[in-house]
Amino acid sequence: MVSADAARNVVGIIGNVISFGLFLSPTPVFWRIIKAKDVEEFKPDPYLATLLNCMLWVFYGLPIVHPNSILVVTINGIGLVIEGSYLIIFFLYSTNNKRVRVLAAEAAFMVAVVLGVLLGAHTHEKRSMIVGILCVIFGTIMYASPLTIMGKVIKTKSVEYMPFTLSLVNFLNGCCWLAYALIKFDLYVTIPNGLGAFFGLMQLILYGCYYKRTPKEEKSVELPTSNPAGAGNVSVTVDR
Repeated sequence: MVSADAARNVVGIIGNVISFGLFLSPTPVFWRIIKAKDVEEFKPDPYLATLLNCMLWVFYGLPIVHPNSILVVTINGIGLVIEGSYLIIFFLYSTNNKRVRVLAAEAAFMVAVVLGVLLGAHTHEKRSMIVGILCVIFGTIMYASPLTIMGKVIKTKSVEYMPFTLSLVNFLNGCCWLAYALIKFDLYVTIPNGLGAFFGLMQLILYGCYYKRTPKEEKSVELPTSNPAGAGNVSVTVDR
């Protein structure tokens, strides 16, 4: 019989693979920026948000905060590197770098969180609770972003800006990390990924309702997507 730990590890590894693909999904956007040497109308906000979420989840998964969560650390650590690379590219080619102050504020916030938790909370339970609540708050805010694109689909009766593949992968990603959290119950991973799975399912239902009404045109659009373990949202360019 497979142990709970073994099953959790398998599900977590699958989640890492799916999440890695989601982290890489904005690559066409940044390849376009590099070729054009211009950020055009793209905004860094989704990547700044994802970076903060990755930092919080990496801290949450460390043994000093929440033991036995190494797979949360690995994928969000990878996410930190990828999102940091995106932001470096963005700021290199942007003429308006006011958002750098946001990045500095995020770094200061994380330093404050780390110092506050390590110096003020002396048990794994208290540390997990404090950091977990922060992860849930920020993750829930960012998991709500699909509501915007879902509202657009309902208003226009078209899935032009909500590609099926990304909706499906987001749904699978949410389900995978939800299963990971439920095998050995982790409330703080369960809540944001439960929401991610729910919103992913709603996107698929909307797609089924409206895809036949969508004109077959080639468009370059920016679409928010969900990320692992409440890690936030990124944007991708998709051709239809």
